[in-house]
Amino acid sequence: MKTMLVDIPTGFETERLLLRCYRPGDGALYFAASQRNRAHLARYESGNVLMGIHSEEEAEAAVRQLQAAWAARDCFFLGVFEQATGDWVGQVYVGPTDWDLPEFEIGYVADVAYEGRGYITEAVRATLQFLFEQLHARRVSLRCDDTNVRSRRVAERCGMVLEGHLRENKRSADGAITGTLCYGLLRSDLPKDLQPGPL
Repeated sequence: MKTMLVDIPTGFETERLLLRCYRPGDGALYFAASQRNRAHLARYESGNVLMGIHSEEEAEAAVRQLQAAWAARDCFFLGVFEQATGDWVGQVYVGPTDWDLPEFEIGYVADVAYEGRGYITEAVRATLQFLFEQLHARRVSLRCDDTNVRSRRVAERCGMVLEGHLRENKRSADGAITGTLCYGLLRSDLPKDLQPGPL
């Protein structure tokens, strides 16, 4: 079904942010982001694409691969940039899990230098609105570490419903054993200001 979808925009704006697909030339900023955020990612997201980057050349290759994945509609990585400065403040990931329903998985990371400013909540809300309005999502899911308080708060501020708790199901890179919280969001769960029109 994904080949039958209408064209998917490569970016959109919020009041303070620009969310867009990565593009050639973003390697330097992506490498810098990977270095700044390694400690956080090692604790909560050791499998994040940013963790596999060790040079600007690798970062440039990574952003080109992410751009190709976007074009193929395999997954969508959105760089989150502050409009006022152009600074990279985070990333939102969208992975199609069922194009026929359709259902998507969402994930996010905040740049350590920009935590606590509400940027990721703003970015996730805009992404959810995009998924339900433009891609006609029926359901969006999220998994996060059960010790990642900031990630939990973002999910809950965006109206996501806690659907399950997998206890002690993984070992982090630092050796800690933690669990996974499973959130879901249906069209009927959306806050009123994010409600799309009828299909």
